[in-house]
Amino acid sequence: MGELPLDINIQEPRWDQSTFLGRARHFFTVTDPRNLLLSGAQLEASRNIVRNYRAGVVTPGLTEDQLWRAKYVYDSAFHPDTGEKVVLIGRMSAQVPMNMTITGCMLTFYRQTPTVVFWQWVNQSFNAIVNYSNRSGDAPITVGELQVGIPVTDEQGQRLGHSVAAAKQGIFQVVVSRICMAIPAMAIPPVIMDTLEKKDFLKRRPWLGAPLQVGLVGFCLVFATPLCCALFPQRSSIHVRRLEPELRAQIHEQNPSIEVVYYNKGL
Repeated sequence: MGELPLDINIQEPRWDQSTFLGRARHFFTVTDPRNLLLSGAQLEASRNIVRNYRAGVVTPGLTEDQLWRAKYVYDSAFHPDTGEKVVLIGRMSAQVPMNMTITGCMLTFYRQTPTVVFWQWVNQSFNAIVNYSNRSGDAPITVGELQVGIPVTDEQGQRLGHSVAAAKQGIFQVVVSRICMAIPAMAIPPVIMDTLEKKDFLKRRPWLGAPLQVGLVGFCLVFATPLCCALFPQRSSIHVRRLEPELRAQIHEQNPSIEVVYYNKGL
């Protein structure tokens, strides 16, 4: 077996991101909860494989499938812009187990005000961690993105500057994805549970209500999370004419032929 060639583009996802199906396959891999079970040593090994390959060094005996696996393990745990390791519950692979637990409990324990307040607090705290961990660019929080903008690049990935307009477009896309992601888990399980609660089986076993609710939410999220993340490309684009005048002038001065720039929309 010969050495792996260096022309595999692991800067981009393995599947075609111009199609919804390609993006869906990508996000089914990124949000796989099994990635949470990987040890620190496995994460570091994957990071070394990816960094070495990008530097032109191929790990001996490495296959293409192993390279792509390392790339997705790396992407699941490290921020794409800053390179820092993301806190465990802030990773996209934690979306399904965390949201199924939180949403399931919110739908189950809604009869008393203290429990409603508690689970709302847990939900908003978790959302804050996710927003910070999966922010677009290298701004510390979303407010920073709206103040200083997010990095925009040309087609080859060369940074051209920071744009607030791109940040606003990216935040809008993320908000739409998050809303669509929550709808199935918030709408389908209550309908099913309302029907089941009228049956003798659940009346005789009321303790099954909470785990059943959580399980139904989890089933919805397993599909809703990657499919709604796939609504928009991770590497989104914006036309130069929609950028700030100063940045637009700077780009035209550097390269007048550039009409579209790219940015990481965040998750």
